[in-house]
Amino acid sequence: MKTRAIALLPVIGLGVLVPLACTAESPDKEEIPVPPIATPTGVRPGPNELPARPAMPDVLTQNDGTRVTSAAQWPARRAEILRTLEYYAVGQAPPAPGNVKGRIVSSQSLAGGKFTYRLVHLTFGPGEKLGLDLGIFTPAGPGPFPAVIAPAGTPPGATALPRLPNGPTQGRGVNVLLVVGGGDTPPPTPPGGGRGGPPDPERMAETNAALARGYAYVIFNNNDCGEDTTLRNPDGSWAFRNTRFFPAYPGYDWGLLRSWAWGVSRLVDYLETDATIDGKKLIVTGTSRTGKSAMVAAAFDERLAMGAPVVTGGGGIGAYRFAGPRRSETLDVMLMKYPNWFSPQLHPFRGQRERLPFDQHWFLAACAPRAFLALEGDADVISLPEAVRQSFLGARPAYALFGAGEKLGVNYAPHGHTFNADDWSALLDFADRHLLGKAVDRRFDRFPTEAELDAALQRPAVPPARAP
Repeated sequence: MKTRAIALLPVIGLGVLVPLACTAESPDKEEIPVPPIATPTGVRPGPNELPARPAMPDVLTQNDGTRVTSAAQWPARRAEILRTLEYYAVGQAPPAPGNVKGRIVSSQSLAGGKFTYRLVHLTFGPGEKLGLDLGIFTPAGPGPFPAVIAPAGTPPGATALPRLPNGPTQGRGVNVLLVVGGGDTPPPTPPGGGRGGPPDPERMAETNAALARGYAYVIFNNNDCGEDTTLRNPDGSWAFRNTRFFPAYPGYDWGLLRSWAWGVSRLVDYLETDATIDGKKLIVTGTSRTGKSAMVAAAFDERLAMGAPVVTGGGGIGAYRFAGPRRSETLDVMLMKYPNWFSPQLHPFRGQRERLPFDQHWFLAACAPRAFLALEGDADVISLPEAVRQSFLGARPAYALFGAGEKLGVNYAPHGHTFNADDWSALLDFADRHLLGKAVDRRFDRFPTEAELDAALQRPAVPPARAP
């Protein structure tokens, strides 16, 4: 394993490790570079060629400087936004394969006939050699049902795929680019399931809030799309590019968030053909890192009627330009801990966030005029409410083009970096209102005050629900 020494200092009261070898504000010159990947997009200007723009880049100003003033102009501007996000933020993904096929592996009735569960195996890609398992839970009845898509681990009855080791410094809050090789030995893969053994479809069905409210629940394992590891090959490249979807598409520099979102789109390819699912009422959600990928999926795939990411933290909904106060995660921190999640073109902007030609509000704007709900926790210190608020303010002009401002919502629940029943309730209420046209008596536009944030940190922790 090639590495350099990293000094670590425990921070009293925080239970975390802070790297002393370099500061988050400046790239470390001893980083072992990641070999570049040539893509069809070519090369765009980097931070040294771009101007400093402390203000949030306007979602309605086109690349030629003209301003979007009507909904008819939005598709062209949205395409510009997505090309920019793909290059700088998440990496370029391959086009849709166009050959997704699904085979029902098994089907069973659950909870005395109240629900049905089906395990479906998808094949697609070059030579139809790629695959992905999904589990589909539906209420009793013919449907079609609106559906919540969530990365909730290996579906019941599917075979869990073997995993690469984690990177040797993964999850330690240090710069993972200082290390090549090594890695922890991965734990044994439980047969047919995730942590703790095979998932129980009966228990999942009986406890799932979406099913209780008449929605279908569709699950997959995001690690079946791209393995969540910072492990690196001897040449410095990411080991995750050796497995899953990546070897089939060597000419693309997509990071893990984009690969997980691309996997969601393959589920959508199939769900549009499933008679029990309403393909016009699909919702994507996820928590923390998969919340980020849910945001990406909603931005890039217009077939998703609603995005509902949960506690996304740094690299999620909150604007990079405003992150940092209250111990919230910044661009610099994310590029040190998990650069593998993002486009390789984002790394040069470490310490230069004001030169970004975009900010995270562009993901939200790309969802307009579809429904989008940010589900946050008032005690989640890694996500700054002011950064989230600035993203909402920056995205609103896109929604205003369509008179759809109410479709961009936020909900702060009383918890930290987790997902609980309050989030499920908000997600389904928002979907009831905007997808099903039901009357819902609650607001989705309130941010906590500074005093409320201080008080939230003194509150006892709330146990999580079964997260998406």
